[in-house]
Amino acid sequence: MRANRWIGFYINSLLILVVLLSACTSSAVAPVPAGNTEKQAVIKFVAAEYSSSTKPLLERLVRNFMREHPSITVELQVVNWDLIDGVYTSMISEGQPPDLLNMNMYARFGHDQLLNNMDELISDDLKNKLSPHLLKLDRINGQQYAIPYVATVRKLYYEQNLFQQAGISSPPQTWSQLTKDATKLKAIGAYGFGVDLTDNEIPAYLSYFFFGAGGGWMKNGKWDINSPQNVAGLTYLKQLYIQGLTDPEPTVTIRDEKQRILGDGELGMMISGNYFAAVTEREFPNTAWGSGIIPVKDGQPEMNFGVQDVMLSFKTDHTNKAALSTFLDYLYNDENYENIIRQEGMIPVTTTVASKLSLENPQMETDINRLQTAHFYPLQQPEWGDIIALTRKMGNAILYNEITPQAALDQVQQYAERQQTLYQNPTHP
Repeated sequence: MRANRWIGFYINSLLILVVLLSACTSSAVAPVPAGNTEKQAVIKFVAAEYSSSTKPLLERLVRNFMREHPSITVELQVVNWDLIDGVYTSMISEGQPPDLLNMNMYARFGHDQLLNNMDELISDDLKNKLSPHLLKLDRINGQQYAIPYVATVRKLYYEQNLFQQAGISSPPQTWSQLTKDATKLKAIGAYGFGVDLTDNEIPAYLSYFFFGAGGGWMKNGKWDINSPQNVAGLTYLKQLYIQGLTDPEPTVTIRDEKQRILGDGELGMMISGNYFAAVTEREFPNTAWGSGIIPVKDGQPEMNFGVQDVMLSFKTDHTNKAALSTFLDYLYNDENYENIIRQEGMIPVTTTVASKLSLENPQMETDINRLQTAHFYPLQQPEWGDIIALTRKMGNAILYNEITPQAALDQVQQYAERQQTLYQNPTHP
């Protein structure tokens, strides 16, 4: 990985600045107009890589921004989700955290007083067009530690041709139907149900089957991970694997690869986010696919599960709130933000872009409305990141009989309770 560095300084009224925008493997050059004698503001922006479109899209946005705002330097790193934890953790440990980080958690940084209050950074115009429902999830005790960046609502996606060959007329809505349909798909030589228990998606799949069984991560402000409902959900998921009704390597094959397997016509169904449509239509334009709700335990009501990724800002030795506000306004302006949403296939978190895209596509309006009633990760808990790290290590153990679902969830529950106590204790180191 090459670090970003600015080379050059203002000399009277002339300068040349070379910006290296790196994403571990490549860089881009952006000239900045000369003639401005203001003190240069620097914004280190670490962004997660959602697709092959992310890096060129953000590089272009940053170049255009710096041409229009020559007194602000944006040093961009676009980092794969598998690497991003290590990148920002290293920056924090070296005392040089990013000014902006696009991530899927924030509370532990807020607990340690590392974050700027976003209410002091974002303009009134930006705040007024951000989803109030999602903004609330990014606020703790009145402090706006983060703001929403993109969102998805999860669904069951299926390959229509395989469904027809297997004699399946509609996507399953219950676990018993899921088992029957996966069995029919297996009988025609296809993988039935794609399961992703790799590092980034295991919390999502646990959530699908926790909430689908009537359980969840928390209850009345306390962790409730080893509840009977959650144990039932994880047990059912394991049984699908044991019966050969899933893809063969749930702890190895990541979600993006499973989407490609489905696109190739070898996988019958899987749970994914709105980006499924963008990726599949781009990479497999001839694939016939459909979508339905996430199947739930028989007798349980329909369940929605949503995910939001956030933008947070660390306190740094060069924090410039005015520059950060200017850049965020630019990032979220309707034209730029709509382009991000279209390229990445996400749900917009601004009401202006949401309204426009909903008029074009009724399904977008439906998905936005579903976010209002969806279950989410417990983002407001500072120990959530620690719990994610622990669950990442448990996929193989659970599937390959090294530990029972009950014992696995007992361990996570005990760990979660200890971490919650530590974070609530004022003497927490």
